[in-house]
Amino acid sequence: MDASLIDRLAQAKVLVIGDVLLDRFVEGTVRRVSPEAPVPVLNHTRERSLLGGAGNVAANLLAYGASVTLVGVAGADSGAEELRRFCDGFERLTCRLIEDESRPTTVKTRYLSGWHQLLRVDAEAVDDLPASVARDLLAAAREALPDADVVILSDYAKGVLGAKTIASLIGAAREAGTPVIADPKKPQAAVFAGATLVTPNTLELERFTGRPVDSDAAAEEACRSVLETCGLDAILVTRGHAGMTLVAHNADALHVRAENRRVFDVTGAGDTVVATLAAAMAIGVPLADAVRLANAAAGVAVAKPGTATVHPRELKQALGVEASANVLARQEGLDQVGHWKSQGLLVGFTNGCFDLLHRGHLHSLEQASRRVDRLVVGINSDASAKRLKGPGRPVQDAETRAAVLAALRFVDLVVPFEEDTPADLIGAVLPDVLFKGADYAENEVVGGDVVKANGGRVELIPLLPGHSTTGTVGRMKSAG
Repeated sequence: MDASLIDRLAQAKVLVIGDVLLDRFVEGTVRRVSPEAPVPVLNHTRERSLLGGAGNVAANLLAYGASVTLVGVAGADSGAEELRRFCDGFERLTCRLIEDESRPTTVKTRYLSGWHQLLRVDAEAVDDLPASVARDLLAAAREALPDADVVILSDYAKGVLGAKTIASLIGAAREAGTPVIADPKKPQAAVFAGATLVTPNTLELERFTGRPVDSDAAAEEACRSVLETCGLDAILVTRGHAGMTLVAHNADALHVRAENRRVFDVTGAGDTVVATLAAAMAIGVPLADAVRLANAAAGVAVAKPGTATVHPRELKQALGVEASANVLARQEGLDQVGHWKSQGLLVGFTNGCFDLLHRGHLHSLEQASRRVDRLVVGINSDASAKRLKGPGRPVQDAETRAAVLAALRFVDLVVPFEEDTPADLIGAVLPDVLFKGADYAENEVVGGDVVKANGGRVELIPLLPGHSTTGTVGRMKSAG
């Protein structure tokens, strides 16, 4: 697939309508069980929030550079104010949140120790909208429709997209000649009659049809059953590790296998799929190719912890059209970090020469990546590594070392530095978490004071004994 196609996703103009919510994360550490009840005690360290639901669909589109209008409903409360502040922070996003005083803004609060979720608390109302609010929602959507290439209905079953509202939105889009993609939570597919594409997951398709979907043939049969009875143009079922199946009228089924990646977290992967499909369809990509693109994007998303977006560089790398896409010079790297922070993502940093990558390196990097949304690795330049390690080092040049690191699924960005220490780079990145091996004391970690003064923290990663590049080089020399 041509890399220029991915760059052109930024030309898409998409209208997203649905359940906009806040994904809130309360983070801390657990070291004891409460004496009051058999429950863990979470020692609070920080809180952060992200756009969720239809908002996460919008965030995925914005990550591609697309222009988005987001239409939804919020309460008259502090959650609504926070949602609006989030939306105001995005360029190319027009946000129309209709106020409904009768319901709270939907907030999903997850309590985490590391990336282990202890509890989720939902503040929400799931009843249908009052008639006046539904009318205002439809008016806002119709006003935005002429500027949209594609419409997404993002249904999280929180009451915003009632059956009458869905029918009115699809009817208006069809009249305007604008494709509609519906990501459904409703138990009946017929509610989305007239949609261009519906994207249930396996469980949702089984609920639509009342039959198991456990093979390619079963998936195709279930999809065709829905098409025949529900007035849809096409249906794409996302099947987890089995990939995706696309079925359209008068066409052979397309079965696309899942990308062979280790799954870290499937939260929000469906949003990534729908956003990628919409952006691709908006620029005229044929549906089958749009599905292949969305499948690659989903493979990137599920390899990340928490609600995640996919950057064009990552998608190019997943498709093999751009090698080492996450090795950047300092200023480009800082721009990328700034983009991640603007999305409320937790950024970690570690550093080293990483000459002759070994199992100990892999252990430390993977452990660090599990604790953050994005991991940045600072790597010594050749001159810096030689000053640090002595004559004959590094064994591999900086370009090779950076490329090897960039190929690891748990490294999001590699930035070379020329100085003897990464202090200046750390001061520029200002990560939320600074990682170093446990052979250091916390007060010895370069840049730790700067990170902590900025509200971040230092974490020491236990080392795997018996693994070092110096030892490996020594054994190679001894072997002659």
